[in-house]
Amino acid sequence: MSEKDFLPLSPREIRSRGWDFYDFLLVTGDAYVDHPSFGHALIGRHLESLGYRVALLAQPDWHGPGDFLAYGRPRLAVLVSAGNLDSMLNRYTAAKKRRSRDAYSPGGRGDLRPDRATFAYCQRARQAWPDVPLVIGGIEASLRRFAHYDYWSDSVRRSILVDSGADLLVYGMGELAMGEIARLLAMGVPVDAVADVDGTCRLVSSTDGLWDYVESPSFEAVSESREAFAEAFRIQYEQQDPLRGKTVVQRHGARWLVQHRPARPLTTAELDALYELPYVGTWHPRYDEAGGVPAIEEVRFSLVTHRGCYGGCAFCALTSHQGRIIQSRSEASLLEEARRMTKRPDFKGYIHDVGGPTANFFAPACSGQAERGACKGKDCIGWKACNRLVVDHGPFLALLRRLRELPRVKKVFVRSGIRFDYLMADGDGTFLEELCRHHISGQLKVAPEHVSPRVLKTMNKPPRAVFDAFRRAYGAVNEALGKKQYLVPYFLSSHPGSTLEDAVELAEYLRDIDFTPEQVQDFIPTPGSLATAMYYSGLDPMTMRAVHVPRDSREKALQRALLQYRNPKNYDLVREALERTGRKDLIGFGPLCLIRPRPGEVLAGAERGGRRKRRPSSSRGAGPGRKR
Repeated sequence: MSEKDFLPLSPREIRSRGWDFYDFLLVTGDAYVDHPSFGHALIGRHLESLGYRVALLAQPDWHGPGDFLAYGRPRLAVLVSAGNLDSMLNRYTAAKKRRSRDAYSPGGRGDLRPDRATFAYCQRARQAWPDVPLVIGGIEASLRRFAHYDYWSDSVRRSILVDSGADLLVYGMGELAMGEIARLLAMGVPVDAVADVDGTCRLVSSTDGLWDYVESPSFEAVSESREAFAEAFRIQYEQQDPLRGKTVVQRHGARWLVQHRPARPLTTAELDALYELPYVGTWHPRYDEAGGVPAIEEVRFSLVTHRGCYGGCAFCALTSHQGRIIQSRSEASLLEEARRMTKRPDFKGYIHDVGGPTANFFAPACSGQAERGACKGKDCIGWKACNRLVVDHGPFLALLRRLRELPRVKKVFVRSGIRFDYLMADGDGTFLEELCRHHISGQLKVAPEHVSPRVLKTMNKPPRAVFDAFRRAYGAVNEALGKKQYLVPYFLSSHPGSTLEDAVELAEYLRDIDFTPEQVQDFIPTPGSLATAMYYSGLDPMTMRAVHVPRDSREKALQRALLQYRNPKNYDLVREALERTGRKDLIGFGPLCLIRPRPGEVLAGAERGGRRKRRPSSSRGAGPGRKR
């Protein structure tokens, strides 16, 4: 393949096409990978399909406007995205330490994008062309569209639309909104007159002329009051629906941020057409010498089946970005993409993943969503499933079976996340049996996240009993199949609502199922999620009840250490946690103890064996071949 198969990525490539103008300069914080899992490729190819000329500027030098000026002035607009991840999350860990590697950069280099990339790129675009319309989008802009808490500066920041100086903000997946903006700009409509486009935000000096809107507490109010911050989040969260959602306004000083309601879901035909655009499927040749772009490896031979997620996990911002209404591709489109995939010379017979944000959420939660949207104030699934939830793995199973039958396909994996509570709600065990028989390679990763009822309710995750039932069912199916396949559960440390006592309870559970997590993920407060609003405000925005928040670095370290209490490096931290919580009975030599005493230490009688009863053996295992 040659450079001409890609969107132009340099002034030279623009000239080589004989263009005397181009319409959009698409600036991204990621290296250019022409694959639909990368936002810049989706938007760029979509605009190209609508007849516009699009040039990409990937990972420009943000210290000056030179890289921008070299392209020449775009006819219609500059489009800016920080990339597939929020730039601060991409560059920093939960401990606020710099990451050394960036999977979205050539060779994994970690120094090719700035902090707050959207803001940095907008500054340089304005320097280059002060009067060219400037539109921001992507995950960073989408989830920072309102006044928001920023973990890395530990402060409430203004809307990114205000700080960046952009003219418009596109939130969500963006194709419909960007297509309408392009149409209006091409007609000669001034950018400050582009209004009422679903899926966009803009700034106005007055709310006169707006109708049917709700007002969120202002930036100034949420900066001063944690209660106001929680209330603002609730108002914004409740309106994130394309059918019943209203316009939301939030005052920032003398101006108002106006968020128009979310763009409507794409139809199956529209989603099919989007994924059938002429993507090359790999990185631009510019990156060959660096060894390519690591992020492509996870998705190169994967199929995206749908968008949206109605799981409602508190720590996830998908509700604020993709929404709760599932938008699925057709089986025919997915099979055709798979056939094209199998013809590639580097295809080895393995489709690495089939799914979306949650693999087995392949259809809307219920038929009513098409008419009235997702219910306000109600969850489809979570701590408790809605009685209208439609549980049907049939269409997803049919797709997997067809994929397995394709020539040259040896194995089809499902790795993008299985909701075990949805699976257990299915009275037919066919999906679990076929999943274990055909679509797992030695282990299945699932995310119970915690076991404490208090924490699980705060997370909006199902009760422990549901996970235990799934573990038993998974073990039984694998035993019947004669397979030794591990179950690898993910647990999250220091989530809002989790006390040190809850962390001890989780450690005891890990002891009982004989499992030690190889890695522990600390909760990172990222903009746009319910849990982040809890972290900052100390309140559950939906009920305004107080929530314990582990903010202190020492408490976070103790909670994290408890999840890996077997690691000798964690001994002192685990001991401190047990002493703080009055659980010295878990220090000793008995089968229920988490750690042993120090050499020569004399224990009281109650500290020799633990005081909690061991769970029945039928609930202890993590399935055949338990993983420690």
